[in-house]
Amino acid sequence: MRIVKIVLATLALTALAAQNAYATHSEHSAEKHRVVIQVSSGDEATQSIAMNNAVNLQKELGIDNVSIEIVAYGPGLSMLFNGGKQSERVSSLAKQEITFSACGNTMKKVEKKQGKPVVLAEGVGVVPGGVIRIMELQEQGYSYIRP
Repeated sequence: MRIVKIVLATLALTALAAQNAYATHSEHSAEKHRVVIQVSSGDEATQSIAMNNAVNLQKELGIDNVSIEIVAYGPGLSMLFNGGKQSERVSSLAKQEITFSACGNTMKKVEKKQGKPVVLAEGVGVVPGGVIRIMELQEQGYSYIRP
């Protein structure tokens, strides 16, 4: 009978330790996640996947528990053009706390080629360089995703 009591006490202590470990993990999970998503492709499917990734992260983690920035450069900048195929969705997601950053270097090249200023979708910001922005965010602890 004494062995049974010892075994039960050991099991109870093990269960308590496991519960404390889970609680500690949950506390760390409460920290705000930070994600940067790179879009450097002009492919509309890839651009949609990037936005789907952002939406899914917000749904799974909670909008208040994750900061998301989508950085577009090179051919990927097309997703941020006002009047483009993705512009309505970009503007809508920008209102839902997803940050969109356009590469200033790419914008200058497009403007020089087209001979007119680039007009971006509502809610899109401009950074000096897309690659530099991604690097800075990673240095701040952002997780990197490239669909």
